[in-house]
Amino acid sequence: MDIGIDLGTASILVYVKGKGVVLKEPSVVAFDRDTNRIKAIGEEARLMLGRTPGNIVAVRPLRQGVISDYTVTEKMLKYFIQKAVGKQRFRKPLISICVPSGVTEVERKAVEDAAFQAGARDVKIIEEPIAAAIGAGIDIARPCGNMIVDIGGGTSDIAVISLGGTVVSTSIKIAGDDFDDAIVRYMRKRHNLLIGERTAEDIKIRIGSAFPRPEVEEVDVRGRNLVTGLPKTITVTSEETEEALKDTTLQIVEAVHSVLEKTPPELAADIADRGIVLTGGGSLLRGLEDLIAAKTGINTMTAEDPMTAVAIGTGKYVEFLSGTTNES
Repeated sequence: MDIGIDLGTASILVYVKGKGVVLKEPSVVAFDRDTNRIKAIGEEARLMLGRTPGNIVAVRPLRQGVISDYTVTEKMLKYFIQKAVGKQRFRKPLISICVPSGVTEVERKAVEDAAFQAGARDVKIIEEPIAAAIGAGIDIARPCGNMIVDIGGGTSDIAVISLGGTVVSTSIKIAGDDFDDAIVRYMRKRHNLLIGERTAEDIKIRIGSAFPRPEVEEVDVRGRNLVTGLPKTITVTSEETEEALKDTTLQIVEAVHSVLEKTPPELAADIADRGIVLTGGGSLLRGLEDLIAAKTGINTMTAEDPMTAVAIGTGKYVEFLSGTTNES
């Protein structure tokens, strides 16, 4: 049984060969500080974020695409693998896991070790942009340039891919989580309202925008008024989210620009022809493709199912490898 895992900062997706993506859960673990026992993993733990009593903490063991708490990550992986595959296994699975393109050897080794500890027979590490490209349905084996912008929860990976490998790439630690943080900061500065991470994410998903939109949308936001210290509700518009997210989205555009500057001319011509493909949960922010297209002058589109592209690509990468080794 071959498994592909998209080990993301915000969520973990598990792809099983022949079945597709069988599991998608937030990468959050809640554990009891007093007994050091895990209380909940995944969606159940996410609901506890910012709502726990003193002895229970809900943590994200991955920060900016990198393992920050090794033991918790290992337990979380074990739990998700068992949940996806079931207990009645005769042989250990071959697991391919994707990592951001800028990780160090030490960070890569930590991911490998965690997967072995969680019960893998063999572990293949794959770089995120390549997985995203395969998952978005791009034939990466051909000698032509494709540009992938994978915006996850903790990192954004931007790469130009040709002949099955990365030609130019960069990984920036600015992504979906930073969109949330920007909204929290904006609400505090502009409205004197303190809101939590989950509320910010909710605003982002419902009315978040990176580019001026034809119609303005509104949403009611509840939080704590910093002046009176009491709960308060205010109405926020999509135009305000655009203002709040401006700096963060522009940093992603600048990173795209810097990769284009380093791209060999033949491949740059291919990209101008074929366009830029966005994947990852962060690419669901409305108006982001319009913003990139406006700033680079290159047609930009979002993959069909941007959330699962990396997981599907990670799973298919193993088949891609075995396909190339058989031919050579």
